[in-house]
This record gives sequence, structure tokens and C-alpha cells, in this order.
Amino acid sequence: MPHCNKCGTMVADASAFCPNCGAPTGVAPVAASTQSGLTENVAGLLCYVLGWLTGLVFFLIDKRPYVRFHAAQSMVVFGGLHIVRIVLGMAFGFGWWMGGWGLGTGMGVGMFGGLLIGLIGLVTLVLWILLMIKAYQGERFKVPVAGDFAESLAGK
Repeated sequence: MPHCNKCGTMVADASAFCPNCGAPTGVAPVAASTQSGLTENVAGLLCYVLGWLTGLVFFLIDKRPYVRFHAAQSMVVFGGLHIVRIVLGMAFGFGWWMGGWGLGTGMGVGMFGGLLIGLIGLVTLVLWILLMIKAYQGERFKVPVAGDFAESLAGK
């Protein structure tokens, strides 16, 4: 254990100040974290890792406003995009639940549906990467429409 430079009292390794005289020990204070040991920016990043699933988990277990916002935004953005892809897949006859590609649809309609679903997949990928980076940087980045809804859901 280190000693205080001012009074000589033994101080804990991670202590930023001497418990006896209050002098700074030169140790940088540990960033604020929860009992789980996660800082807010790491928890915010993890809200997006598995899309709306991890958003739901962090929304239920973490009560810090920053983390709740990112968890709510993850649920709204990726949950919404997931639902849109499912609905479009059913409308155009795509996906494993419908038995393959283009059930009863014309070739042009099936191709249009495939391109549309692919475009939504690309938007999802870009948002996933962007939101994880912004959350890790400590930025409260809001997706235009979904961010406002997520903010009201998280309770600011």
C-alpha cells in the first residue's frame, strides 16, 4: 500500500485522497460506473451490440439516464427496422417463414422487394456502427424521428 506524501498515512491503492489529511495522492480517480463495473459509455455501446435485444436488457437493468436513452433508442430504431423488414418480407414473399423467394409474385415485384429489403439492411448496418461509435464517444446522438420517441420512453 502506498503512503501519503504529506502525513505518511497508508492509503488504499485506488484512493485519490489521503483519508487522514485529505491531500491528493496523485492517483487518477476511477470513472463513474455501476455495480457491474461498466462505465456509461461502454454500457451505451453495449445497448446497440445485438440491436433491440441488448437495448431491452439495458433498459430493464440500468437506471442511468445516458444508458436508458441509448437502450431506448436501440429498441426503437432496431426494433422498428426489424418489424419493417418482416412486414416487407411477408408482403413480397421473402424469408424462411414463407418458403423461399417470391411466392406467387412476378419477377419484377420480387426483385424490387429484394432490393428494398437489402437497402433497409444497409441502413441498419450503417446506423448500428454509427450509434455504437457515438455512444462510446459519450455523445447523446439522436436518430431524427426515433431519437425523440426514445427520449420520451427513457424519461430524459
